[in-house]
Amino acid sequence: MAFRILAGLITSFFISLAAWAEDIQINPSHPNQYTVVKGDTLWDISSKFLTHPWQWPDLWSRNTQVKNPHLIYPGDTLYFSMVNGKPQLSLSRSEQPQPQDTSDSPCILKEEDYKKGRNSFPVSKEGKLLPCIRESSLKQAVKLIPTENIANYLASPKVVDADEISRAPYVVGFAGEHIIVGAGDRVYVRAINEPASLSYTIYRPGNAYISPENGENLGYEAQFIADATLQQPGDPATLAITKSVLEIRTGDRIMPNTEEDIALNFFPRPPEQSIKGNIISVLGGVSQIGRFNVVVIDKGTADGLSVGHELNIYKAGKIVRDAYSPVKNDAVHLPDEIAGTLMVFRPFARVSYALVMNATEALHVLDKVRTP
Repeated sequence: MAFRILAGLITSFFISLAAWAEDIQINPSHPNQYTVVKGDTLWDISSKFLTHPWQWPDLWSRNTQVKNPHLIYPGDTLYFSMVNGKPQLSLSRSEQPQPQDTSDSPCILKEEDYKKGRNSFPVSKEGKLLPCIRESSLKQAVKLIPTENIANYLASPKVVDADEISRAPYVVGFAGEHIIVGAGDRVYVRAINEPASLSYTIYRPGNAYISPENGENLGYEAQFIADATLQQPGDPATLAITKSVLEIRTGDRIMPNTEEDIALNFFPRPPEQSIKGNIISVLGGVSQIGRFNVVVIDKGTADGLSVGHELNIYKAGKIVRDAYSPVKNDAVHLPDEIAGTLMVFRPFARVSYALVMNATEALHVLDKVRTP
């Protein structure tokens, strides 16, 4: 599977937001200054100063001090101020450690040297190449989001519908006398007569994603079981298992590994249209949902969602009895309250995987999501 790696995780975040232009909304409890610490993300930092983190480019664009605003490091300090009635951030770099005296070393190979393709190095009197010390910076710029939290969900599992499952080839038997097979074994699969690929994924249909609004089936999680390579087409076809995470069973389904573009860079923004949906599942084996958990929502590309779209999470308002109402046993439904924010990182046709960016309290399945 080919991954399209676009230059710079953060760079695209600073593309113009003209389509969503609005006044910058400052966080009322913003600090006057903030020193970046290890583990911070650009999203964390922007949330300290802004109500809507996606407006970070508008705020930062007023600061001409730093040419590459995504290169913010732990130890750097940001200062908030108002200039001519407009908010602005300025930055103070942390002190860099003084380089050690390496005058006695044969040579120092700096980062810019090997990036530019340095090709001249010291040699001994005998004409032999002398060793060099490779010098690299230990500090890493902060990321936009913690990509390690979603890495396992970028390629698999997928979401498939009932028609895809019914049409998919399936395992009917194993080569040899094996009862359980895994990497290095071979399996027989029904009806791969005209292969679309030589590389295949073996999956097992998981739980159904059901709409809480009308009970409609939105698809099934395709649980990843193994990778396999086609050895012989036919009915049955023969596949060799190259990688497995679970034992393979008869009835497990097969899908070709097609070239699929997976976004590794994100451009957070609100959807262009109104979205009203629900959290219908949480991935990762947790029951209560918190910050940086991955959830499934019941809206997808068919509803206009795409990678980077941000939605607010609402907890349903309580129903309380009005003891002072002239109506007997009168009850009032209190308004829904914002309890967090999520960002879509992998949309499918009718559902999407999303990362919870922040949560003010524990979230649960069936909490609502809406366009900010």
